[in-house]
Amino acid sequence: MSTPIDEFAGFFDRADPSPDGEFYSVPRLVTHIDDRAIAAVAALYAELGVDGDAAQPHRVLDLMSSWTSHLVSAPAELIVLGLNQVELDANPMATERIVQDLNLDPRLPLADRSVDAVLCCVSVDYLIHPVEVLAEAARVMRPGAAIAITFSNRCFPSKAIRGWLATDDAAHGAIIGEYLRLAGGFTPAEITLRTPSGNYRGDPLYAVVCRRR
Repeated sequence: MSTPIDEFAGFFDRADPSPDGEFYSVPRLVTHIDDRAIAAVAALYAELGVDGDAAQPHRVLDLMSSWTSHLVSAPAELIVLGLNQVELDANPMATERIVQDLNLDPRLPLADRSVDAVLCCVSVDYLIHPVEVLAEAARVMRPGAAIAITFSNRCFPSKAIRGWLATDDAAHGAIIGEYLRLAGGFTPAEITLRTPSGNYRGDPLYAVVCRRR
């Protein structure tokens, strides 16, 4: 199945190409999806067995993170990687904090096969090197580890990539699945709508999930 990645040049262009560190220099201690969408994220993480209620202790990496990671309970170790030190310092579940702009350097400062899960909540649309970032995620994940990428229909349009803004939610899931396929090392992606369909008036929450081979 082809995706819009294959169809036009400038897919990863953005209206505001300035360094993301400048845009995110002011802390934003807010949430970017509504409470029901947040609950859907937390329920997904619980189903995957990566929060503090898991049978075994887990070391979890939360990419493009902020002051909250939307987990029901804290895993044994939670590495939060984001752009703003104040936001990361405010994350009460974090045991390790990394300030890094993945659009400038997609390499993760972690050892091979050192984490049990990777999370990325409503932020993948800002990546201009998503395949490289996800290849790095595969490198640091242990075999069988889950990766969960969630998205909604809200974003900062000046920072989201052109290809994301030009496509709908169904295509967004396919795009992320293609990122994961190109990154390599993952099982086929499963794409699901985690909030009700039909006349639901809240923020939709979609999930793309697979595991490290």
